[in-house]
Amino acid sequence: MSKGVAKLAHYEKTIDSKVIYEGKILTLRRDTVELENGNHAAREVIDHPGGVAVLAIDEHEHILFVSQFRYPFGGVMLELPAGKLERGENPQECGVRELSEECGCKADCFVPLARMYPTCAYDTEIIHIFLATGLHQSRQHLDEDEFLTVRRIPVEKAVQMVLDGEIPDAKTQLGILKYDALRRRGNQN
Repeated sequence: MSKGVAKLAHYEKTIDSKVIYEGKILTLRRDTVELENGNHAAREVIDHPGGVAVLAIDEHEHILFVSQFRYPFGGVMLELPAGKLERGENPQECGVRELSEECGCKADCFVPLARMYPTCAYDTEIIHIFLATGLHQSRQHLDEDEFLTVRRIPVEKAVQMVLDGEIPDAKTQLGILKYDALRRRGNQN
């Protein structure tokens, strides 16, 4: 059981599980479960290895963002640098790799900031969000199918963009708002 998931009196027991689709980044399965009242129900579940996002702050209190086309939405999204975890990969190592690949940066300090379950009703994905500070330029090396632009936006402006609905990506919203709340409280980790 993951941290943040309470063990309650409510439960469902898996009776059967069938893989419906297995792709490069996700698997879709249909489970039959026994409910606490003894009845059976179907559950469709997306198995996803999870991901990492990095809220990287430069010496001027600017957040590093990537702007890239997102096919499912047919448009460009402004997001924190992020990537998919390889099965069994350490989330912090993934974050370090993604920050380097997408933004061409390395960080002196890399600490956990938040963890989120984007769609816990039917998806196993967990996104780990890290705070990266003490940034140093290195070399950007994108995957061959990645096309993005790096942008730096002041923290205050980024917060306002979230509140104004200009940043719809949930992991990016959480990272910005949690960082801002901790910063205002005087505690950045």
